[in-house]
Amino acid sequence: MFDLRWMILGVFPLVLLAGVSVATAQPKLIWEADGFDSPESVVLDANVGVFYVSNINGGPTDVDGNGYIAKLSLDGDVLEKDWVRGLDAPKGLALHNGKLYAADITKVAVIDTENGKILQTHEAPGSSFLNDVSVHEDGRVFVSDMMENQIWLLEDGQLSLWLDNDELENPNGLFAQDSRLIVASWGVPKEDFSTDVPGTLKTVDYKSKKIQRLGDKPVGNLDGLEPDGKGGFLVTDWFNGGLYQITADGDAELLMDLNKGSADLEAIAAESLVVIPMMLDNKVAAYKLQ
Repeated sequence: MFDLRWMILGVFPLVLLAGVSVATAQPKLIWEADGFDSPESVVLDANVGVFYVSNINGGPTDVDGNGYIAKLSLDGDVLEKDWVRGLDAPKGLALHNGKLYAADITKVAVIDTENGKILQTHEAPGSSFLNDVSVHEDGRVFVSDMMENQIWLLEDGQLSLWLDNDELENPNGLFAQDSRLIVASWGVPKEDFSTDVPGTLKTVDYKSKKIQRLGDKPVGNLDGLEPDGKGGFLVTDWFNGGLYQITADGDAELLMDLNKGSADLEAIAAESLVVIPMMLDNKVAAYKLQ
């Protein structure tokens, strides 16, 4: 699926953060695609060999109908910039059984991947900033609300509030494991969205809903969250810019410094590849991990 046709175009420098180790082998830029409008999330549809890219295209809470989802080839070519229209400010994306789920401010859109049509829209009353989406292998769809410290659940066609707890510390990225939900927290934001104490990964037990920290050191203002294929996770820091690898025990390693706005990534572990939407640069970039 991925081959040596991708040319290595450049390398970004690394920075040292307190309490975080730094990788010596830097990820290498494979391709960049530009011309987007605040791209927030990327997901691979392996069945048809394309990436889907959500674009906010306006303010992150503006109900303006300007948001859209684009189609991107595996080599970084824009196939259909406005594949899905009629959204407001779509952020997190997730795929399951031919359906694409998109978090869109206070609702979750369900999209048919065969034709890009919006099949259903589920409202989340009381929500304000639905952000990431992750689907459990059994079909349960989990959605984070970063500003309300909530996790929503779409199951059997019904969207309901599953967890409301300040211990989530402004949940952004999600990954639904077999027996627990992994949450990438931003940390408690100030008015400018910076934090006195950065966020960490957290775990939530599905049955008890008990929340625990994964690791004992703060990492960053965490956004995208994907498994690394080694039992750990690949995570982006939106506010400071950066890509981290976090072990199953919570130890964090900075793999690459990035511009501010590195958002909800896709990771293809078998190819050691990450695809990262650079929201403030209006680009999507693919990197090979070393």
